[in-house]
Amino acid sequence: MKLWDKILTLEKFQKKNTLPDLPGVYFFLGAKKELLYIGKATILRDRVKSYFSHNVLATRGPKIGRMLELTRFVAYRTADSVLEAFILETNLIKQYQPPHNTSAKDDKSFNYVVITREKYPRVLVKRGRDILHSHQTLETGREYQKIFGPFASGGALREALKIVRKIFPFRDKCAPYEEWFLKQKIKTRGGQNSGGAGAPCFMAQIGLCPGVCEGTITAREYQRTIRNIIMFFEGRKNQLLKKLEREMQTSAKNLEFERAGEIKKTLFALRHIRDTALIKNESGILTGRIEAYDVAHLAGTASVGALVVVQNGLADTSQYRKFKLRRKHHGNDLTALQEILERRLKHTEWPLPDIIVVDGADLQIGAAKQALLTSGLTIPLIGVVKDAKHQPERLMGEEKLTKRFQKAILLANSEAHRFAITFHRHRRKKEFLP
Repeated sequence: MKLWDKILTLEKFQKKNTLPDLPGVYFFLGAKKELLYIGKATILRDRVKSYFSHNVLATRGPKIGRMLELTRFVAYRTADSVLEAFILETNLIKQYQPPHNTSAKDDKSFNYVVITREKYPRVLVKRGRDILHSHQTLETGREYQKIFGPFASGGALREALKIVRKIFPFRDKCAPYEEWFLKQKIKTRGGQNSGGAGAPCFMAQIGLCPGVCEGTITAREYQRTIRNIIMFFEGRKNQLLKKLEREMQTSAKNLEFERAGEIKKTLFALRHIRDTALIKNESGILTGRIEAYDVAHLAGTASVGALVVVQNGLADTSQYRKFKLRRKHHGNDLTALQEILERRLKHTEWPLPDIIVVDGADLQIGAAKQALLTSGLTIPLIGVVKDAKHQPERLMGEEKLTKRFQKAILLANSEAHRFAITFHRHRRKKEFLP
């Protein structure tokens, strides 16, 4: 499979902006056409153009700026849908490990799609650390037959899996009918089961589970679905379409018209993927990664800090982090905030945010700015100013960012406050228990 459809010199791209208005994956290449970075796009032209705006350092930070200084060529590869671009990006990053994709390399904190090794396999989202805790590797293991990822955005991955499930209904939580039937036999001491068919799970009732729990699908039929899902996540959609075409023709030839009709619906769904939940505006920043911070304590005791992440407008709880404050702050929220940020920015394996949100005004923004200076970084800062009832009153920071991302900023701020308070109460309870 070719790595890209077309390659352009940076100069030609900047003069003519010749990338298509299609979803796909873009590549930044160095002077010797070495691969620097891979990204996905809803609209290739808008996404790549946004990197070369005059305020790129203010909106994207120094890490991206340094990468762009090395870029001499731009290449791209189109995809039929944003969903396929999302999967293709992950597969290519995993295969080629570009040096500037540090936030999307294998990491135990990121998300993976796993397919269990069972008679009726489940399709689940798991974090890398959970896979490793069950004595697996991030490639394969005893419990899982396939592992796809890593995906940096848990929110986007869950949306992607919802789309895939509408095309290929799968099992995630329900117990197979065979297990239910066996339990019934044990209850009746080997006699006739008294309950009829197993009860359909909620997902089966809305058409997102193929009836594993009801016994309406055989293991062999279900394994066909799992093979289709594997092919799709491996980026082999064209082969999958050909395979389904053959199966449809064979079913029709064998007078299995109901099955042929089901395959025809699946083919239509694959060729017309509805992925509006994954489509984002890509002129300038998307909504990117927003990190919000808050501090909680009781008169300076049991002091904690919280970091939350809103990725592409969605709260990504898999990337939330807790901090037990190490220094003596005596109730000073400003020095506490500075400590949290300094410790967070030492984690170079975590992706850098596009925007940092703090709870407060000039003083809090100043403390955050000092932590960024210490780390040698420039990232836009937004302060959420509260009224007497601790409700958001206004946003401080770059006006075009506060207007454009107001909803995501307020969500991040609210989540940071909730997460910090919850952690503080838990710590206080733990510390004061006799």
